Amino acid sequence: MGGEGPALSKMGGSDWAAAKGKARKAVRDIAVELVKLYSARMASAGHAFGPDTPWQRELEEAFPFAETPDQLQTIDEVKADMERPIPMDRLISGDVGYGKTEIAVRAAFKAVQDGKQVAMLVPTTLLVKQHLETFAERFAGFPVHLRALSRFQTDKEAKETIDGLERGEVDVVIGTHRILSDQVRFKDLGLVIIDEEQRFGVEHKDQLKKLKTNVDILAMSATPIPRTLEMAVTGIREMSTLATPPEDRHPILTFVGPRSDKQIAAAIRRELLREGQVFFVHNRVSSINRVASELAELVPEARIAVAHGKLTEHQLEQVIVDFWERRFDVLVTTTIIETGIDIANANTLIIDQADKYGLSQLHQIRGRVGRGRERAYAYFLYDAEKPLTETAQDRLETIAANNELGGGMQIALKDLEIRGAGNLLGGEQSGHIAGVGFDLYLRMIGEAVSAFRGDVAEGQTELRLELPVDARIPEDYIESERLRLEAYQKLSTASAPASPDDAVDRVVEELTDRYGELPDAVQQLVAVSRLRRQAQKAGLGEVVAMGDGCGWRRWTRPTRSRFGCSACTRASSSSPPSMPSTCPCPRAHPTPSSSPGSTSC
Repeated sequence: MGGEGPALSKMGGSDWAAAKGKARKAVRDIAVELVKLYSARMASAGHAFGPDTPWQRELEEAFPFAETPDQLQTIDEVKADMERPIPMDRLISGDVGYGKTEIAVRAAFKAVQDGKQVAMLVPTTLLVKQHLETFAERFAGFPVHLRALSRFQTDKEAKETIDGLERGEVDVVIGTHRILSDQVRFKDLGLVIIDEEQRFGVEHKDQLKKLKTNVDILAMSATPIPRTLEMAVTGIREMSTLATPPEDRHPILTFVGPRSDKQIAAAIRRELLREGQVFFVHNRVSSINRVASELAELVPEARIAVAHGKLTEHQLEQVIVDFWERRFDVLVTTTIIETGIDIANANTLIIDQADKYGLSQLHQIRGRVGRGRERAYAYFLYDAEKPLTETAQDRLETIAANNELGGGMQIALKDLEIRGAGNLLGGEQSGHIAGVGFDLYLRMIGEAVSAFRGDVAEGQTELRLELPVDARIPEDYIESERLRLEAYQKLSTASAPASPDDAVDRVVEELTDRYGELPDAVQQLVAVSRLRRQAQKAGLGEVVAMGDGCGWRRWTRPTRSRFGCSACTRASSSSPPSMPSTCPCPRAHPTPSSSPGSTSC
């Protein structure tokens, strides 16, 4: 469902059909552009990288940690993409600390082995510094020329890097959006890596396209932005997911509630007792020093530092280094720490006015803690005197519910529901998801893209099924609303014509195993699911029961005539040749109806 859920429509009314019609029109327009984009990418000639070299294997064997199964699979997928002549466009989705950087290291090294240059685009100068250290450590002992490009470099250093890229002397450059400026030219660019892709705007993406059209692109994100995520889930971009947490990683205990000085002081003191450190996020530079002073009064024993983007490069770097070296206990900071800060000793996070942040931003900031073996705590606080908007409440509920390891993908999907995918290829951030629901919207896009690509023949996409039977899952059978919806969704998927023949049987087995014998209402629901499947396979567009009669209408037939069930007492003479040999209707067969052209079911 959408952020507020699709508005409920009256049974038999035209509102639902109108909402679907609007969504389908928008989806068709999007599908045309997506297919153009897909076709252009498939038609362009990229560089087919060679197989792994002995140096590549040596680099990978020197990795000091055990790779997770997801990491190994993703690395294989990235390498396979790079070795194809079609330019790679892959999105890697994985929570903070799940090993995305190591995949980037290996992909970059593979590109350099083939004599190609690599550009790594990151959102902050602090992240440039962190990645530079990681890459330098991993590439130590190999002849790879690595440089950084951000505002931390002097003009002389930046000029040397830019000249080196143009001459081909620099193999790998890690930098902010400064890499996208017109003055930066590459001699032979082969791979672009985009870290924390959700942080870059549409204008940056357009500049990136101009950089070079046929280079391989590897994007990484803990919470992919809705537009990017939808392009991945609809098959335009390839996507890999890192879902297995590293060893010894614990979920972050998350609290959402009104701001309380007493609770803030208790949280800071508890962290100090175990000799840890605290991030306190307040995103207004104008009042950040006042907030730091208030915290100093609340917890006089804590050593407090302040960090924000208006500090000079040297001041900011010094504050971060001092905090990393444990000269301070509490860092009062803006969202500048959202990416790039990796301090294992900081395991309590307090966010002031958490209702003012976006969902992916909240998840990213929460990822600054819980990176070591210690249990981490996150407090998302809001002003109790100001009412929360419905969207803000939805965001906070989502962040509180998805605090388990690997929750980034669920948060990204929820973000897609709340905000809508908008224009997949531009800057607009509004969509029709709220009108028809998330699953149906994605199905519409998938069908439209397939139709324009010519993958499927034109035909039925929906079946109208109206039967006077009590087909449902009662609350006394499955108490949890979430689990009931999950069961409905499984039955719906199993009844699709493309599902395996035994798909409905499998769902029945699972329900019986988990919740016991099926009550009558659930048995009716299962029978309706089987009917839906058979009717769709028969090419029917409508199955409607009128009184005691069951009416059939083929999808492609233009008239409103009804057909009798072939297994019933008296079949209509106009019964279509492809009707099922047995009546799949879940009802018994009483006396035939007197309605012309139909029979009882």
